[in-house]
Amino acid sequence: MTSYRGLRARRAVLLGLSGMLAAATVSTAAAGARAADGGRDGRAGRVAGLSWRACERTGGPAGQECADLAVPLDYRDPDGPTVSLAVSRVRSDRPAERRGTLMVIPGGPGGSGVARLTQRAGALRAQLGGAYDLVGFDPRGVGGSAKAGCGLDPADRHLVTLRAWPAADGSIDENVTRARRTAEACARNGGPLVRSMSTANEVRDMERLRQALGERKLSAWGQSYGTYVAAVYAQTYPERTDRWVLDSVDDPDPARLERGWLANMAQGADDRFPDFAAWAADPARERDGLRLADRADGVRPLVLRVAAELDRAPRESDVAGTPLTGNRLRQALQNALMGGPDGFAPVAALVKAAQDPAATPRLPGDVAGPLPDTDAAVAIATICNDIGWPREVDSYRRAVAADRAAHPLTAGMPANIPPCAFWPDRPADAPVRITDRGPSNVLMIQNLRDPATPYSGALKMRTALGGRARMVTVDSGGHGSYLAHGNACGDRAVTGYLKDGHWPDKDVYCAA
Repeated sequence: MTSYRGLRARRAVLLGLSGMLAAATVSTAAAGARAADGGRDGRAGRVAGLSWRACERTGGPAGQECADLAVPLDYRDPDGPTVSLAVSRVRSDRPAERRGTLMVIPGGPGGSGVARLTQRAGALRAQLGGAYDLVGFDPRGVGGSAKAGCGLDPADRHLVTLRAWPAADGSIDENVTRARRTAEACARNGGPLVRSMSTANEVRDMERLRQALGERKLSAWGQSYGTYVAAVYAQTYPERTDRWVLDSVDDPDPARLERGWLANMAQGADDRFPDFAAWAADPARERDGLRLADRADGVRPLVLRVAAELDRAPRESDVAGTPLTGNRLRQALQNALMGGPDGFAPVAALVKAAQDPAATPRLPGDVAGPLPDTDAAVAIATICNDIGWPREVDSYRRAVAADRAAHPLTAGMPANIPPCAFWPDRPADAPVRITDRGPSNVLMIQNLRDPATPYSGALKMRTALGGRARMVTVDSGGHGSYLAHGNACGDRAVTGYLKDGHWPDKDVYCAA
């Protein structure tokens, strides 16, 4: 599973209520547990329609509307307390061409569907010719939906602390202490809403939204973590799916899920880094003072050396009280690899400044300060509520040591210990196994050099879906493919499917 690039990095913290709700009674298991038939899947009870209001935003699409959807806090108790989800819609501007509703499913965990719809509706309208009403919603804890926090200290909400970067010598002792402190704070302060944040409940909420929209079926465009949400929905409600697009996908193995997704980011960074190296060695960088080496193969050792020097001697930055450390440089690099080449310059400037004793390094915004407590809570809670994590601390020590040796760019972070190792609640829902049973209506699109959801993981989703899917592979780097990096072949394949139903006879390869 942040400028848009910055927001995306912030929302993918680990990939990513009020006191009245905190007082609601739930068991110590995560709210929304899979229960006997009654409220398990969101079908029980009548779902009211939506009351729409105008909510156009600066820079957003004309005619944007918003509404609030009430969903059960705990689907085991469908008539009990509810939480409010923010929903937004952009209607088809060609009613005669309209064929249904396209759900825009954000990444994260912690991404805003309303914000993503606002950002992408114009491009989708231009591509899809009025074929859909476009709809997005903010999952529990996100954006305009009901929120809850963990009460974390600001120092524990920086990306370099939410993501467990080991110490310079590889020690994880400080990570263990922080992970335990974070889990205890979420248990103490998060209340039932934090315990209800999970993929299973997001899927149930999405089904409630379908009913409230009055649609027999939905089409969907899920990106990053949103592809897993979309895949689980399609596995759970196959008869409710129309045209389904998964953009930037990871391994759906139910034994791995979020834990495996994090681990895969080490290989993803290695896959993507050569693009940065080629950019940073290009003679064209000379005019901006950002050329890091004469040859691309000299960039990696330079970055590793500068990061190691910053481990030993951090530099004061332009943000008071927030030094440029080796791990902050590594995190800035990882964030930059997510986007296109236009995002490489700030990292190259950091490397340059770190080598100049007279310079003051300027930290990119996505590593300069803490996330809001509510954003940190939803990112942590979702991955901890979805699956049980190993609790043996020494297993993380061994994994970090091996990962540091194999993948120096990420220095063991993807294998390190999260708060989930100390999470008091066990998962209430068994992970859904994605299978080839269901309609053949899933189109996957995947960049070859994706640092967050690497190609190797996408191939495992492709195998799991079997004949249900076709896969479009794009020779590109960065995270997010459709309408993201200007590959006309990939964009045509997705648009042709969503708009006209053009289903490839076989998997497709799109050259750079």
